[in-house]
Amino acid sequence: MLDLDKKYDELIDNLISNVPFKPEIGLVLGSGLGEFAEKTKIIKTIPTNELIGYPESTVEGHKGFIHFAEVNNKKLMIYQGRIHPYEGYNISECVLPIFIAYKLGVNKIILTNAAGGLNHLQPADLMLITSMISFNIKKQLGELIGLASTQARNNFFNFPSNRINDIIRNAALKEEVVLKEGVYWYSQGPSYETPAEIRMVHKLGGDAVGMSTVHEAIFASALGMEIGAISCITNYAAGISANKLNHQEVMETAELVKEKFEKLIKEIIQLM
Repeated sequence: MLDLDKKYDELIDNLISNVPFKPEIGLVLGSGLGEFAEKTKIIKTIPTNELIGYPESTVEGHKGFIHFAEVNNKKLMIYQGRIHPYEGYNISECVLPIFIAYKLGVNKIILTNAAGGLNHLQPADLMLITSMISFNIKKQLGELIGLASTQARNNFFNFPSNRINDIIRNAALKEEVVLKEGVYWYSQGPSYETPAEIRMVHKLGGDAVGMSTVHEAIFASALGMEIGAISCITNYAAGISANKLNHQEVMETAELVKEKFEKLIKEIIQLM
């Protein structure tokens, strides 16, 4: 933590002096889901390219804005654009949105993403992430947050937060949004998975696969934040469909689910 404080002290100081309020809830919007920000009452927008040391998001659908907004009288910090390891950034850069939210006092955060589905999941489904699998990212994060400590190791008994997951389920019931559940498998990318890798994911218990979220969730959990996470299933995972995977398909499918996604997220915020 001391290393990140030192690395980003100027950025944090500048941001603290410019925020309109202390946010209660953080929200990271995944590929194709960024339009949700425009459905809120935006109080102030800060382009991330105006923040010294903030990495540029290079992926289509990730605009690079931090919005301070209100929904149902709740004060939000919304990231319209995230930073992925496959863009060439190191882990200390990829967790910066979470670090900033933590420094501003956020203790609850909702992470969203676009993911490839297998098993019971189809394009345009929304999936509550009940657990996450990653074999290669905890070691990198350990260099930042000391995951070798007993306290850090035990943080993952409630990961994601059972309380937040129950809120998400209740929100889906209230808004009559069909919400599936499953395990999210993290793949660093930048290429999509091979059909053989997807068969392995299936055998090892994964239901959706993507290239984000897990590093943010682990880092936030280690900081003591409550985590909830939702995947928008935008395509079948490799080898399930005869079609080649592409980012345009991700964007098009996310467009189909934006109304139910908006209803669900707004109700989650209300219940939080």
